[in-house]
Amino acid sequence: MKRVWFLGLLVVSFLLTDDVAAVEPCEIQVIDAETNWPVPLVELRTNHNVRFVSDNAGRIAFDLPELMGVPTWFTIEGHGYGVPKDGFGYRGVRLVPEPGEKRTVKVHRELPAKRLGRITGAGLFAESQKLGLEPNWTEQKILGCDSVQNAVHDGKLFWAWGDTILPGYPLGRFHMIGATTALQPLPKFEPPIRLRFDYVTDATDTPRNIAEMPGSGPTWLWGFVSLPDQNGRHRLVAAYEKIRPPLTAYEKGLCVWNEDSKRFEKLKTIWTKSEDSPDSPTLPTGHPVFWTDENGQRWVLFGDPFPSLRCPATFEAWTDSKTWQTLTPQSDVPARHGSHSVKPHRGAIAWSEYRQKWVTVFTQYGGKKSFLGEIWYAEADAPTGPWGDAIQVVTHHNYTFYNPQLHAGMTADASPILLFEATYTKEFSKTSSPTPRHNYNQILYRLDLDELDATAE
Repeated sequence: MKRVWFLGLLVVSFLLTDDVAAVEPCEIQVIDAETNWPVPLVELRTNHNVRFVSDNAGRIAFDLPELMGVPTWFTIEGHGYGVPKDGFGYRGVRLVPEPGEKRTVKVHRELPAKRLGRITGAGLFAESQKLGLEPNWTEQKILGCDSVQNAVHDGKLFWAWGDTILPGYPLGRFHMIGATTALQPLPKFEPPIRLRFDYVTDATDTPRNIAEMPGSGPTWLWGFVSLPDQNGRHRLVAAYEKIRPPLTAYEKGLCVWNEDSKRFEKLKTIWTKSEDSPDSPTLPTGHPVFWTDENGQRWVLFGDPFPSLRCPATFEAWTDSKTWQTLTPQSDVPARHGSHSVKPHRGAIAWSEYRQKWVTVFTQYGGKKSFLGEIWYAEADAPTGPWGDAIQVVTHHNYTFYNPQLHAGMTADASPILLFEATYTKEFSKTSSPTPRHNYNQILYRLDLDELDATAE
């Protein structure tokens, strides 16, 4: 017995010697060559296919013992950020990583929008924390979540997201999760960004479902808006869908937020799929905006991206489908140079005080680099169009970036900065390798409207 104990002590002693100590990481930071801002979501891949992805501070903790002190080629994939091709057509850089030292990689932005960083999921600063940096950033117990809805309600910005991934099991939350922030939650509009949400949580402090409607399958909500009722009380409302696999809606209706239980409750069913009614009528979905017409009538417009329905901007009108007026949204948008038109998939519109125009960002249907990963910007004099002069502002190579949402209210009035986010996911793309930590999460971008004419191709 003593012999066994002695041998065990020798093994432990050996493991604690300097010869087998963990390798101290080398910090690699990716920065924008023009602004010197850190660039999140840039992938560096070695020749033996080990992938590293920069976090919200643009950092990578490189820790491969076999390549320390070795001249190492890193292929770069930056989704709109990159470096020129070399003589053989490769895009990358050669670095010599050393333990405890820092290396910098400069990349060039290829399109107008600037990537600010990821705002949902886990490990937003994981690479930095492996380097002993960003010690005060804490996790919020979700790994990823689908498309966002927003509404200004009760003096706060209300957020809700679709299907949500949790750490403990492959099945997570499938009836929307929600949170609030200040109306302007970001103190600055350059990376690294640190957006904290006040989630609606369960007893374990984990974000919980907020919209579990009766019936099997997930619940999705669209058309978030806060509307005054006849007594002057603002009510937070949405349209709901019940989903069967793979992505088929079988019921749609209206729901209202309960301020006490912090849950959406079903108000009424508008449509149920059947042989007699196979197709849904137009509902107040998408991303709503308010608009006052030339007669002083205030409307709420629903569209995704362009208005397809309007109703008077009151709770009672929203609940009464007889007040709804369907609109015919524009099916494609002429590009700036007039050579072709762009077909929108989904997106949002907003009024820009700076441009004195209605503006939109939308995902292109059938983009060149990715089927649903290209984001375009366009303008119009009215919220119903005509929309034109579209320019491409974001790209994601062989990756999806769908359901964009504009955050016009998160900046000061008349600011030239336009913020928008969308869902970064491998779904509906050809990639078979999801980006670690980033997949199925929301990425925030910044578009500087005062630079738009100079940067647009």
